[in-house]
Amino acid sequence: MTSRPNHFANLFLATICSVALLLVPASASSASGGMKLEVQLIWGTNDSKSPDEKHKEVESEVRKKLEDLPLKWSHYFLVKSKKLDLAASEMKKETLSDKCSVEVKNLGTSIEVSLFGHGERLVKRTQAFPKNEILVLGGNAPNSTSWLVVLKRIE
Repeated sequence: MTSRPNHFANLFLATICSVALLLVPASASSASGGMKLEVQLIWGTNDSKSPDEKHKEVESEVRKKLEDLPLKWSHYFLVKSKKLDLAASEMKKETLSDKCSVEVKNLGTSIEVSLFGHGERLVKRTQAFPKNEILVLGGNAPNSTSWLVVLKRIE
């Protein structure tokens, strides 16, 4: 059996046990059945600065939602962001890092989301997903940090 780096395995193993869902007021889905999403890879830490100059602090809306969760980190940095336009019943897979990708399928008023690590599906979840909702999946990483995948439904 081949082994994967512990930090990545721990991240997504913890995801299974610590999935958090944040809801904000929802409106009706678009008449065409299409969805517009933003997928973000976020690093949580207690360090006030990221060691990577490319990382920006997360936007205030996302930071507020993360602060409302029982998470232990005080700073969140955006590592990567992707916009997805999904027609009704369409599925797309996006790479967020060399270790992490996400696959999202539009099921109408809900989504099916899968997280992949090193090409292997680690988490699969079906979730109601009205407009303006945010879904946060995450877990622990090395050095008391975390990696979070945030999905925001824009339309």
